Amino acid sequence: MISEMIHTASLVHDDVIDQSFARRGKPSVNVIWNHKKVTQAGDYVLAVASMLLARLKHDEVTHILSQVLTDLVQGEFMQLGSKETENERFAHYFTKTYRKTASLIANSLKAVAVLSGADEQMVELSFQYGRNLGLAFQFVDDLLDFVSSSEAMGKPAAADLKLGLATAPVLFACEKFPELNPMILRRFREPGDVERAYELVHQSQGLEQTRFLARKHCIEALRLASQISESPYQKGLIVVGDFVLNRMK
Repeated sequence: MISEMIHTASLVHDDVIDQSFARRGKPSVNVIWNHKKVTQAGDYVLAVASMLLARLKHDEVTHILSQVLTDLVQGEFMQLGSKETENERFAHYFTKTYRKTASLIANSLKAVAVLSGADEQMVELSFQYGRNLGLAFQFVDDLLDFVSSSEAMGKPAAADLKLGLATAPVLFACEKFPELNPMILRRFREPGDVERAYELVHQSQGLEQTRFLARKHCIEALRLASQISESPYQKGLIVVGDFVLNRMK
């Protein structure tokens, strides 16, 4: 429940920061109410999550889940910036993706393993499963922004480009089309930037390379899950991994 509350609060704050009008095909909370109320609501959910976390009276778990909050904020700040060189951009993007998405899943699973009294090997396996699953999920999300309809995604197509974000498909496309470099640096702000970038991504191997990257991390997550003793819970981890993988189909 604590992790779900942190996740919910982060989505609420995200919609305010991005000035979103919809989430998963429904009006976002900041449209139904207003930015001020929604920001305070997100803060309240985080406060209650922190209170529940304190009630566990478990220092290690408190530290683990506090790291999630730190990562979420750092990831949001990273999203506001960009790097000039190709290698720096990829490193920036991977770190941002881990902090904004994968950290929550990885550290939540790690916290559960610690609470259950698992040994160090199982704690690390749980973390790495969540890390790989979280990265794969976000890579698929970035891919779908270019290949799914607005109705299927529940948000406008090319939404990330419109927010000025260069995700994996764009970064890969940049290898073939250097003209994307200045667009990335100016965050696709000039007239025609979004449309041109969208076109170049589809003309490159960016989508295929992003799909390969997502599949690689998802398969690694499934490999890690297969090392856990068979049980309904282990099967659940495999089902979740398959779900992330099948979102690309």
